[in-house]
Amino acid sequence: MISGRDSDGRSAGPPPEDKTPSENSERIELLPEAEGLDLVSILSSVEETAYVWDLRTGRVDWESNAPEILDVSDLSQISTGAAYHALIAPEHLNVRLQAFSRSVGADNLRGVPYRIQYRLRPGGLRSGKEVRLEDQGRWWPGPDGHPQLARGVVRIVDDQYLEQQRLLVRNDLDELTGQLNRIRLTQALGTVLSRTERDRRSCAFLMISVNNLAVINETFGLEVGDEVIAEVGRRIRAKLRGGDVIGRYSANKFGIILMNCGARAAETAAERFIEAVRDTTIKTTAAQLSATISLGGVIIPDQANSVQDTVNFALRTLDIAKSKRFDCFVLYEPSPAGDGARVRNKTIAEGVVSALDENRMRLMLQPMIATRSGKAEIYEALLRMERHDGSLVSAGEFVPIAEQLGLSRLIDRRTLELTVDLLMKHSDLVVSVNVSGLTCTDKEWLLTLHRLTAGQPDVLGRMIVEITETVALQEIDQSVTFVDTLRELGCRVAIDDFGAGYTSFKNLKLLNVDMVKIDGAFVKNVADDKSDQIFVKTMIDLAKSFGVETVAEWVGDERSANYLIDAGVTYMQGYYYGQPFDSSDYVKAA
Repeated sequence: MISGRDSDGRSAGPPPEDKTPSENSERIELLPEAEGLDLVSILSSVEETAYVWDLRTGRVDWESNAPEILDVSDLSQISTGAAYHALIAPEHLNVRLQAFSRSVGADNLRGVPYRIQYRLRPGGLRSGKEVRLEDQGRWWPGPDGHPQLARGVVRIVDDQYLEQQRLLVRNDLDELTGQLNRIRLTQALGTVLSRTERDRRSCAFLMISVNNLAVINETFGLEVGDEVIAEVGRRIRAKLRGGDVIGRYSANKFGIILMNCGARAAETAAERFIEAVRDTTIKTTAAQLSATISLGGVIIPDQANSVQDTVNFALRTLDIAKSKRFDCFVLYEPSPAGDGARVRNKTIAEGVVSALDENRMRLMLQPMIATRSGKAEIYEALLRMERHDGSLVSAGEFVPIAEQLGLSRLIDRRTLELTVDLLMKHSDLVVSVNVSGLTCTDKEWLLTLHRLTAGQPDVLGRMIVEITETVALQEIDQSVTFVDTLRELGCRVAIDDFGAGYTSFKNLKLLNVDMVKIDGAFVKNVADDKSDQIFVKTMIDLAKSFGVETVAEWVGDERSANYLIDAGVTYMQGYYYGQPFDSSDYVKAA
């Protein structure tokens, strides 16, 4: 047999219902031998062979290299379907038989595709010889709709090949839904963006969210929630056109790339997806459930010309859709104000990352004056970002954006490195340093602290770690653990902006801190505002009752300082006692 032909040299293509395979075959014109195309040699080089199987007669015609590839003594051992099946491992035989029993009544012209793997024992079922095969091809039905003819290719597969296949699936597809994972989805989006800009054709990118998944997870469990996600993904995929792409972006979100699609077509497609999910209940192991979806979309490249912008705009419009009502689709509309803020945030984030990479973060020190001595006994470390031109940016301008973008841990670790280095250089220096809310749950920060200080009690004892009151109260259990761990290491702990959370009195007892810093909003007018005076005096007295020291922030004039001294505050900090200065200018106090 020549690959793609019956033994008599005729094509093994699909037959019409009133003719046999050989009667309906058409000759295939092979390239002249002079062209050097030796199909048998090519198949052998990749450990493959080919066959044509007449299921009515049982006859199987193999390519001439089949004995070599399958390790059988001669073709008579595998010349019929029954003989070949007798060599397939019993646990795998049904796998091959079922491949020819599905899709009865399928397309007579194109046939039914199959791709299966099984083990073959060329020396018989009792022999120790075994090969693992991948069998891929198509079968065509006869007049009764059942398989009449099959032709395919068999290849040897080894452990390396199987591992490559597993890696391909794992790297490309989401495990739950079988759709593209987030990485491959965004890569596909990048490719489509390049093509649309080149071909000047519009496409749409939709972000889809399952609305009621949180309720389903809470009521029936995460397993049932996963069933809903998988079914929603299947329904949406079934409504895609050829060439469209779907992937799972996150837990309950899908991303869809609609090829050659404008605004109106995107709205039509969105309604199609909404109906597919809404109109029929979803059968799960727990119950018949209903699900709804919301969608946000953006037209590319008209409204976005980068992957980041496309995804961000789609997520933004998805949030708008979810806030309006269920079963809602919102198409992105440019907003000059929003786009300006986005560009500014992006610039800030890029500046922060660049400054961290290039060691352009600087520590400034602001003194805390002890009321008992009138001297600076503690200095608060304030972070500044140095621009390329040497100018400094205060933390208030970049830290809030950095926190929103998940950069606060990187900032806190760099601040920690600078602080420890400073404490190592100056044995008399006591430094108070702020950390973000995320750091309160960051075990790596604590490990870094211990590593940088080498566990030296002298260094750790001269560090005060500040956490804001609002953060401490949001995650009170984690904050208690964080505070206790720091104090075990030898550090002191302060609550910053004390009083801003309005629940300070109830929760102060839970946090075993050493110091509270009274929010400057209550201090700046304390010399004249009676209500601020009462509030500040109450907080100072309360802190004293717990054996906790106090710091008054934003002290700006002598009258305020005198009131605070009379009220019993422990430390004062503000421009009245000095503005922040570069830590490199610190000199040992006399």
